[in-house]
Amino acid sequence: MKFTDYLLERVTPIWDSYYTHPFIEEIGKGTLPVEKFRFYIVQDYIYLLDYAKVFALGVVKAKDEYTMQEFSKLLDGILNSEMGTHRHYVNKLNITSEEVANTKASLANISYTKYMLAEAFTGGMAEITVALLACSWSYYLIGLHLASIPGAKENEFYGNWINTYSGDDYKIMNDWLLDLTDKYCENLSEDTKEKLVDLFINTSKYEYMFWDMSYKMEI
Repeated sequence: MKFTDYLLERVTPIWDSYYTHPFIEEIGKGTLPVEKFRFYIVQDYIYLLDYAKVFALGVVKAKDEYTMQEFSKLLDGILNSEMGTHRHYVNKLNITSEEVANTKASLANISYTKYMLAEAFTGGMAEITVALLACSWSYYLIGLHLASIPGAKENEFYGNWINTYSGDDYKIMNDWLLDLTDKYCENLSEDTKEKLVDLFINTSKYEYMFWDMSYKMEI
């Protein structure tokens, strides 16, 4: 069994709960109130700026040129492709750069990014890849789940978001991160692997907290 398969097995109950969270369910139905999605977009924009820093640490800590190049590509993908989707909604929702700059990150947002960055700063490549994986992988699976709902991809407002996270470009990025995680984790001791499992479980819980925070619009 690949280490990433083992990780997924350990968080299945948490990840299954994403699909039934009202934020995700209502995106699939096209009924999520726009003000909740607007709140999410601003908070996630703030989150992605810190998430990108973890990819930057991958460039810094990589041991070979190829891995440096790939992390650099992924960093560019976060800042331009994924955040490009956010900028689409920023424009659509009339969110100004001043509003984003002046918005406080929620407590769940701050807790998540500080935890992720701390693990990446103090750890090695295994910690970096696992810290990144819960967000990247769960978004892809959520995107696939939503894309399977009849009419969801064609929704005038939410279709762009669904198509981004279920699309081929996002899959390529996520598949590379999965492969890299397996590469750096396969020969580790069982104790170290279990610590990485704990990291993955914690970031998976933070993902649920982020959806919940967004739906409740909690700072």
